Amino acid sequence: MGMHQHHQLKIKLPEDAPFTPAQRAWLDEFLAKALAEVKPLSVSAIAAPVTVLYGTQTGNAEGLAKKLQKTLKKHHFEVSIADMANYEYDKLAKEQNLLVIVSTYGDGDPPDNAIEFHNWVMGESAPKLEGLNYSVLALGDSEYPDFCQCGIEFDKRLAELGATPIRERMDVDVDPDEPYAQWSAEVLAALSPTAVTHDQNEEEEVSVGYSKKRPFPSTVLHNRNLNGPGAKQTHHLEFLIEDSGLEYEVGDALAVVPRNNPRVVDEIISNLPFKAENVPGKDGREIPLRDALMGHYDIGALSKLVVKKWQAYSGSPFLRSLVESDDAQAYKDFCWGRELVDLVIDHPADFSDAEEFVSVLKKLQPRLYSIASSPNAHPGEVHLCVGVVRYETHGRQRGGVCSTFMSDRIDSETRPLVFVHQNKNFRLPEDASTPVIMVGPGTGIAPFRAFLEQLRINKTKSKNWLFFGNPHSATDYLYKEEIENFFADGTLERLDLAWSRDQTDKVYVQHLMIQQGAELWRWLEEGAAFYVCGDASRMAKDVDAALHQLIIDHGKKSDDEAKDYVIAMKKAKRYQRDVY
Repeated sequence: MGMHQHHQLKIKLPEDAPFTPAQRAWLDEFLAKALAEVKPLSVSAIAAPVTVLYGTQTGNAEGLAKKLQKTLKKHHFEVSIADMANYEYDKLAKEQNLLVIVSTYGDGDPPDNAIEFHNWVMGESAPKLEGLNYSVLALGDSEYPDFCQCGIEFDKRLAELGATPIRERMDVDVDPDEPYAQWSAEVLAALSPTAVTHDQNEEEEVSVGYSKKRPFPSTVLHNRNLNGPGAKQTHHLEFLIEDSGLEYEVGDALAVVPRNNPRVVDEIISNLPFKAENVPGKDGREIPLRDALMGHYDIGALSKLVVKKWQAYSGSPFLRSLVESDDAQAYKDFCWGRELVDLVIDHPADFSDAEEFVSVLKKLQPRLYSIASSPNAHPGEVHLCVGVVRYETHGRQRGGVCSTFMSDRIDSETRPLVFVHQNKNFRLPEDASTPVIMVGPGTGIAPFRAFLEQLRINKTKSKNWLFFGNPHSATDYLYKEEIENFFADGTLERLDLAWSRDQTDKVYVQHLMIQQGAELWRWLEEGAAFYVCGDASRMAKDVDAALHQLIIDHGKKSDDEAKDYVIAMKKAKRYQRDVY
């Protein structure tokens, strides 16, 4: 409990005060009772103000920010919380304590709601911050070369501007639960040393029903390839969640807990220098090594962190030189197209036992997929549209961990574990009359199938426009019959299709946007909401560039005016992206 300073207060009436003895006695009694009700003042009750600032794409950073806000309020801090997109820049120089929680997206980019604030902080107009105390929780995934890049940039820039770290930056590799708990406890201790003891003894909230901590064992009702003959595979899956208590809205994602390929697991085990035995699983309980490698540890793509840990146990001269050089591009080149099995076979390590071996591995994480169904159109079900990843590198046939699990290894007896991940940053407009523009090539069609199902059920009078694309119309027109039915019954007013390989010159959705620029501008001026789903590194950037260009061309605006127009769209929730 926080330490309280107790003071015994007394008030004595002057001897010559004009009260009768009875009145004096009554007043003495009244004051004694009043003072008894005064609560002692705690150190944490007078703690300085704290601002929690978050940058989020899918809602993880926002969820942690709200959790931190709740904890700080319990300790009587004066807390304010702000989305970076809505934060007033002139407040920054006046802040006393700033806690930043931010994810990294695409190729080391800030999440959408953090782009403008990030640009401003990194720019010349950012103020000096000598009076600011701060700390950064950076969310990322070490499988990507620019791991936690956005959080790293915020941390360095705040220090350059003169701010003082409360606690050094914490970089989170996918699963934030343990790192967040450590970071928040240490930040709390730095802000108010008397508060942390109480925080450590707080009971954790007990999750009721199915959730991330307790995924639901679903049944797959249907699993079919949407593509025509050819190498490309895009699977439509229908999960039964009836009686699970799981609920979702269009725009949300379904998290699927994958299982690794048993053939690869057995090859790894057969090449290890020790006898297979029990090891700690995800929850710390002892389980057989094979079970752990099947469902608890990541044996897929390599990362810099895994390679560094592996090298400590390996006699490989190559790995030693790689780690000693600490060359980011060299790490990227080595990790590309390689998996754990490559380390086991090509760069053997001398582990004393199975527990030491799994200590260098990452935990296997759920994969998020945009939900492709409306709960009103398919009660008790969740549909996904999943591109199956298959490729060959370094003489091996390989596949995406979760996509091949769903396409190849789910049978009538397999009950994949799932839970719903809310994405409040990807929602249909509250005003049903708002025109909707959807850009979703490839598997980016998923949430827009859900949108269109919901719009049909709502019988909205809004205008709706879909841009969809894929390589070939004959084999890659996903949900062709459904999409054309939406167009035929008026749910879709406009439909533009880009088949990139059906002609000599490649045509993508952004090219169609430029072609239809005048009409798109008219829709935007009518207040249309603009949605994008799909690849973050290329498609989403090209679509964003096309959006800016059509605003310049048809809105007769300068580059800066077009940027301001798009910023205003984002703040009004009229420009939303679900990119990966």
